[in-house]
Amino acid sequence: MEIWRLPISASQRGKLISSGYTSLSSLSSISSSDLARELKVSESEAMNILKVASHSRGSETSNASCSIVEVLDTFQWWAGAQSAWDMLHDEESLMHITTSSADLDNILGGGIHCKEVTEIGGVPGIGKTQLGIQIAVNVQIPNDFGGLGGKAIYIDTEGSFMVERAFQIAEACIEDMSEYNRFLRKDFQECKIKMLPQDILENIFYFRICSYTEQIALINYLDKFLSEHKDVKVIVVDSVTFHFRQDFDDMALRTRVLSGMALKLMNLAKRFSLAVVLLNQVTTKHTEASFQLALALGDSWSHTCTNRIVLYWNGNERYAYIDKSPSLRSASAAYSVTARGIRNSSSSCKRIKMM
Repeated sequence: MEIWRLPISASQRGKLISSGYTSLSSLSSISSSDLARELKVSESEAMNILKVASHSRGSETSNASCSIVEVLDTFQWWAGAQSAWDMLHDEESLMHITTSSADLDNILGGGIHCKEVTEIGGVPGIGKTQLGIQIAVNVQIPNDFGGLGGKAIYIDTEGSFMVERAFQIAEACIEDMSEYNRFLRKDFQECKIKMLPQDILENIFYFRICSYTEQIALINYLDKFLSEHKDVKVIVVDSVTFHFRQDFDDMALRTRVLSGMALKLMNLAKRFSLAVVLLNQVTTKHTEASFQLALALGDSWSHTCTNRIVLYWNGNERYAYIDKSPSLRSASAAYSVTARGIRNSSSSCKRIKMM
């Protein structure tokens, strides 16, 4: 059972989630005095919370056989381990979400991968939000055009989502599909695009998040939301960093909360066969007597995502670099942010090198 289901007050649930306690198991080994100190409540209140949690764990134990059956139904463990050959077949059959830049898709192995968590980070103005919006639009490209025909969840922690920009990118996406029809299909009239930009915007579920507590609570709620919206094929978090850089003094607590959130997102990606895209900021890192820009949230966070992509300036051009991936080789590709969205590189942009 997750914390938000506990029969305690909303205030107590909020304090638990804010302190990184998202499941009953996370409360199994803590004392009432330690919990009282972390939650800043009286010890009697902490004892009551632990008592309720213990009772709920007991109820879970009594229903253990039912839970085991549910787990087996989900993962099909009774059929034995999955072979590496089957895993390869599954990976090859998975669709990718195009970024609308052929060069960028090429180094990504076809685009953003489903069943994986991809982190994309870079300096302000490099195009992170633009790329996030582009992915939320492109995931809706129909199967007939090589897309997933899915919907998107966009979690905005900074207030940087621009609905007017999403509308522009949606218009350009529909125009691109029409061009594809015109030049590659003989039955153009029969396959005429029926999608409208407003249809694309209606298929982006937007959540505005104003604190890390809300962020954790929403990610815990996504399991239920995705069960009811099985056509969602991408979750974009823009950015995963913002509230965790503002509100934390206890770094150990932050690490624990981030690890729990990352694990939840990885499980959602696998269970619902969708892509998770986490946009990240940069920070200054001191190495070998010098300061360098690095993606935020520290070294431990860098291991929580499947793929890590760093966006940077090289002279006047934007570049994407595959910094970490179990299946993709390290490579760079130039890209542009245009009025139509993300596209292959052009040299019309005039900016100084920043990273």
